[in-house]
Amino acid sequence: MSIPGFAEWLESPLGQYLIAWEQSHIDGVVADIFGFHALQVGLPQVDYLRENRIGSRFRCCRAEPGGFLADAHALPIASQSIDLVVLPHVLEFSPHPHQVLREVERVLVPEGQIVLAGFNPLSLWGLRRHFAGTDGVMPWQGQFLATRRLRDWLQLLGFDVLGSQCGAYVPPVTQARWIERWRFMDDAGSRWWPFAGGAYVIQAVKRVQGMRLIAPAWRDHRAKAKKLAPVAQREAAATEHNKRTQ
Repeated sequence: MSIPGFAEWLESPLGQYLIAWEQSHIDGVVADIFGFHALQVGLPQVDYLRENRIGSRFRCCRAEPGGFLADAHALPIASQSIDLVVLPHVLEFSPHPHQVLREVERVLVPEGQIVLAGFNPLSLWGLRRHFAGTDGVMPWQGQFLATRRLRDWLQLLGFDVLGSQCGAYVPPVTQARWIERWRFMDDAGSRWWPFAGGAYVIQAVKRVQGMRLIAPAWRDHRAKAKKLAPVAQREAAATEHNKRTQ
């Protein structure tokens, strides 16, 4: 899956600034997630799974090796077969964002994880999108979703949110020299207004109600043997008593 016009915007100085922050943060999140299969849906030109150590990694894309073309709201993947899904900037450009999350929940195994990235409406970037309206150029035409709203959606689908982080506090200026001049906002923003970064990353895990871990069979045998031990001891004592009385 690709978002029309987004790839071109990512080549701009502001797009490169955004991707640099997202990759640096997502790298640390996915590095400690293990399993058999990992999937990235959205922005196939950026490898958000580069630091993940799962052997089988796929991206929704047209031409890259290990990729395939699909709609985010109807993934051609078996249910409960993926351990990790990375979802960068898909929900704000989808006409059915809740259905996309339902698909992610469907394909994830129990205890599988989702890592999603999005634009924060409660930020200078969100203010820029507000003035652009729905007819603005990419990426300001998207429907920016607040982290609180996404948390509610995830919880309704049975996810537990493990954490979220905002970043990219530099105002949405277009020229590289102005981005560098505003770099001090990254340090100040994370300290004084951590909720107001231009973008966010949310990590959540799929919980399944009623799951029960099955103990190895040898534990059952040990427990049964332990329960039978007093019986065996009583029988041995009775046998010894009968020998002595005869």
